[in-house]
Order: sequence, then structure tokens, then C-alpha cells
Amino acid sequence: MRLNRRRFLTASCTTLAAAALSRPALAEQYPVRPVRVIVPFAAGGPNDVAARVIAQGLSDQLGKQFFVENIGGAGGNIGAGQAARAQPDGHTIFVASPSYVANPTLFETVPYDVQKSFDAVTLAATAPTLLTVHPSIQAKSVKDLVELIKASPGKFSYASPGAGTPPHLLGELFRLSLELDIVHVPFNGGGAAIGSTLAGHTPVSFGALPPAIQHVRENKLRALALTSKTHSEALPGVPSIAEAGYPDIAADIWTAVLVPAGTPKEYIGILRREIAKLIDRAEVKDRLAGLGYLPVANSSDECAAYLASEYRKWGKVIRDAGIKAS
Repeated sequence: MRLNRRRFLTASCTTLAAAALSRPALAEQYPVRPVRVIVPFAAGGPNDVAARVIAQGLSDQLGKQFFVENIGGAGGNIGAGQAARAQPDGHTIFVASPSYVANPTLFETVPYDVQKSFDAVTLAATAPTLLTVHPSIQAKSVKDLVELIKASPGKFSYASPGAGTPPHLLGELFRLSLELDIVHVPFNGGGAAIGSTLAGHTPVSFGALPPAIQHVRENKLRALALTSKTHSEALPGVPSIAEAGYPDIAADIWTAVLVPAGTPKEYIGILRREIAKLIDRAEVKDRLAGLGYLPVANSSDECAAYLASEYRKWGKVIRDAGIKAS
């Protein structure tokens, strides 16, 4: 009986030791196969471009392919739902944007739980939205524009890439915060929204930087402010909304890297460390800056806290504005 007990204890200790060693060993081998990087929108948008920069860099640094899979539809819900249902083994990554935290309030139902379906890796980068006007509008500053809108209630309209998109939500934050009577006109994508403002049909526009930068540089659009707390190197002469005197309206478009809930913390740590290393490289910083992005790469806990605050912030804007996805 004593011998059997000794054998049992020896075997148990060996098993526990092996288990203790296995997780670090697995972490050293990660990833063991190609990693799917889910982007819940069509190719070519800011979220997709940032995801491809990250995927290529991680492929180079970790020696396994990180491939982008665009799964668009339902304002990002289809891709988010697929990512949420993926195995939490570190081989599926979800690249989230503000739509991820806005959709649970915009839609009656979404195929994920914003508080439970994912674990945060890092907030990779942020980018401001750009507030532009047609050159015929007699506004040289945000203050000028606000005064014009208040002097002609209901006569001004603003374009966005679509109902429920981050620029639309920001436009509503602008409208609600300053008690403005301005009409929202949604378009199918940033290019169409900018095109309408270029033509003078919708004199004001909120949108991502890339579709508008060249038009601003060519003086076809007038940029009044970047909707952030600080200015951007991409447009050094354009003030932030905070510098323009409206800090309460400051908001960013962002790119966060998430994984299905339950993914081993060792893998999350590796991804976070490698993304931080990646976006600290000069050539990657320059590429992101050219797109209007500011690299962040904060901790997983900081990222989770940021997403929670964004969920509360945009949920309130959506409810106050009475926005519902069609």
C-alpha cells in the first residue's frame, strides 16, 4: 500500500511539473500555424489598411503567416460574430474599430457580447476624423462654422460615410453638444461622402483622413479641425478640435487588436509585445502617420478600459440622437 502511494505521489508530481512546463513551452512555439486576422469590413478602408500593416509585420517577426480575411456586412457584425465564435487558441485575431463598441446600441441584436466575447491585446493606433467644408462656405474655423449654422438653422447639412459609422456618430456628438440644427446625409462610403462635399451638395463633411487629405492639400476642401485632442503630422497646419476650443467633442477612430475570450494569456502577451515592437519601427511609424494614425500599443488592461469607456460614450450619443441601424 505504501509503495502504491509513493508511486501515485511520484506520478502526480511528474504530471504537475510537466503541466507547469508545458505552457511556457507552447508559448515559445507560438504561433504553430498561419493566423487569421479578421477585419469586419471590405478591403481598402482605414481599419483594413492598418490591419494589413500589423499582419505583415507580425508575419515577418514571428515567422508564420498572419493573413487578413475581410468579412464585411451588417456594419461589422458578421465579421465580429465569426471572430467571437473562433477557437480561443491564438490563431484568430479580430481587428476592431469604434463600430465594435457602437453596434450593440445601434442594432437590436449583435452576434457577440462586447463585454465577454473577446480579450483585449492592445490598442494599436488612433486617428482623428477630419471636419471639412466646401471652400465656398465662409468659415475659416470651427467657431465660424458653428456661428453660421446657428444663424441658419436647418439650412446646413453634413455628409458621412454612412449611418452608424464613426464619422456619423462624431457628427451627432458635434450636433448634440453644441445644440446645432444641422441635417445628416449618409453616403455609401467615405469616397462618396467626400465627393458630395467637393461638389458642394453637402457643404460640411466628417470623415477619415485618407480620402480627404489630398483634396485639402489641393485646396479643394477646407479643413477646419481634426477631431482629436492633439494635431496630426499628416496635416500640421490644421488644429485639433480641442485647440479650436471644443475639447468635449474630441474623439478618435481607432484600431484595436482583440482575440476570442479564453485565449491563453501567454499568447496575448506575445502578440502585445510583438505589435509594440512592430509599431515602434521607424518605417511602420511613417506608414501609419501617412494614413493619419498615431501609434499607441498600450497594455491589454489599458486597452480593455479604453474600449469600455468608448462603449459607454458612443452608447450615450446613439441613444441621445435616437440613431437605429436600418
